[in-house]
Amino acid sequence: MTAVAGRRRGGRPSAAGADRAARPGAVWILPAALFFGVFAGVPLLLTAVLSFTDWNGLGTPNFNGLANWSRALSDSAIWESMRISLVFMVLCWVVQTPLALLIGVWAAGRELNRAVLSSIFFLPLLMSTAAIAITWRVLLDPNFGLAAKVGPWIGFPDGNIAGDQHGALGAVVVVIAWQFVPFHSLMYQAAARQIPKMLYDAALIDGAGRFQQFWHITLPQLRNTIITSSVLMLVGSLTYFETILIVTNGGPGTATMVLPQRMYNSAFQSFQMGYASVIALVLAAFGTALSLLIVRFSGYGKMRSTLEGI
Repeated sequence: MTAVAGRRRGGRPSAAGADRAARPGAVWILPAALFFGVFAGVPLLLTAVLSFTDWNGLGTPNFNGLANWSRALSDSAIWESMRISLVFMVLCWVVQTPLALLIGVWAAGRELNRAVLSSIFFLPLLMSTAAIAITWRVLLDPNFGLAAKVGPWIGFPDGNIAGDQHGALGAVVVVIAWQFVPFHSLMYQAAARQIPKMLYDAALIDGAGRFQQFWHITLPQLRNTIITSSVLMLVGSLTYFETILIVTNGGPGTATMVLPQRMYNSAFQSFQMGYASVIALVLAAFGTALSLLIVRFSGYGKMRSTLEGI
């Protein structure tokens, strides 16, 4: 009876039966759920518990209620670090997105010279963050680094770019762009190669130039990739830490004291693990909210193939 009820006349499965057959069971999401739970959910839960304690990393944590949260809300240093993090996030997006987009579209060409140059452009992807930061710290040295030569040309006569209140954050943005632009360029390169050539052929027949083809064909076809890249870039900029620690160590003063750096100082210099946990939760909440906002207002959750109907 069950088998018969699940089918229509003629032996075809009913709509409800087909939906149940097509719907993946819980077993399919179990590996991902376990991985997320072990490496994200449990640490986040423990961090939340620590945020209600006074703990120096040794001994038994002492619960102190909402003391850490009250302190964070009234701590002007936290709000200043939040402001710097927001500025840093915007600068990273403004600098990296145009560069990655243009390099990716250019690298999508099939010419041999583009393939050779692309392999050189993408070399930073093979290097560790620490190695890149140490290299750039040497280059930014005002005495014998590249900054001593370039500094006077861009408004730093003494070449001390990383040691200037106004130049330090920009220097860090440049270093991070040098490292991560190749990654986003690969995304744009792959997406640009999927754009049908017939679109450009039709535009060429209509008399469209290179700029018009880029503006009216390439950019609209890359919309989904731009959104994906922006999500990774904006949320990722909230977690950059190693580069800032090595290049500027949050200075000069607090010019590059982003929230991850503030969290590190609270945990491993002041040994205030509970207070550092509050900052970590603020970072996690802000990153999650930012991702949800982008998904909500960009149409990311309703993305469809741009090749439909072609």
